[in-house]
Amino acid sequence: MKQYLQLCQRIVDEGVWVDNQRTGKRCLTVINADLDYDVGAGEFPLVTTRKSFYKAAIAEMIGYLRGYDNAADFRKIGTKTWDANANENLDWLANPYRKGEDDCGFIYGAVARNFPKPDGGSLDLLKKIYTDLKAGKDDRGEILTFYHPGVFHMGCLRPCMYSHHFSLLDGTLYLNSTQRSCDVPLGLNFNMVQVYFLLAIMAQITGHKAGHAYHKIVNAHIYEDQLELMKDVQLKREPYPAPKLLINPDIKTLEDLETWVTMDDFDIEGYQYHETIAYPFTV
Repeated sequence: MKQYLQLCQRIVDEGVWVDNQRTGKRCLTVINADLDYDVGAGEFPLVTTRKSFYKAAIAEMIGYLRGYDNAADFRKIGTKTWDANANENLDWLANPYRKGEDDCGFIYGAVARNFPKPDGGSLDLLKKIYTDLKAGKDDRGEILTFYHPGVFHMGCLRPCMYSHHFSLLDGTLYLNSTQRSCDVPLGLNFNMVQVYFLLAIMAQITGHKAGHAYHKIVNAHIYEDQLELMKDVQLKREPYPAPKLLINPDIKTLEDLETWVTMDDFDIEGYQYHETIAYPFTV
């Protein structure tokens, strides 16, 4: 939580204004931020200086791991985060690759579970990583990537958090996640939860102890219409202790994640928080 607030303060103090062409808004921006979550110690990085919601973030990550490419599937598991991208993005609505209502195209997990090979066919990146880690193997290339510039035109949105590199060291599993761009007041809370959860669940289903998850953000920014709330409200609040994420211990395999797991399999303990802050969201 302190890392999060320190980054917010750094953007306020050191950020440079950038005109964002896609949104038509200015962003106060810094380059390169590194966050570290001690998953093994159970320090769940859920923001406490405003009420935050974690299940939608976990649901979205599970959707990625399942290879979802449709907003209806994301909604069914517990998140509406893809509704606007699938159905309100004018460029995507006019895209010949769009299959109809709720279709997201070739995005995130759909890419990782079906990564195209130049000589034909595809690779299931997650299955390879899971199989290796389950066997205690780390070839220093256990990388789950959602990033494929050659297929950006076939999806409604290119990935923001695009790479997850797992490392196994003496029975402890580590994760390095990289994010190209981040809306810090809103998106980062979501993404911190996802990075933590991804290491926690992969450690659980591969039978290893969880270590640290390292989260790198390349472009971290606060939109101009969010700045006043950040400076005058959130940064003036004292954080509470980190809560604990509880994961159903019956989740033991990748197949479990792919089939029967729901949001009822996750809970938090000891979550104290300040009042909600209604930050403007920029699509």
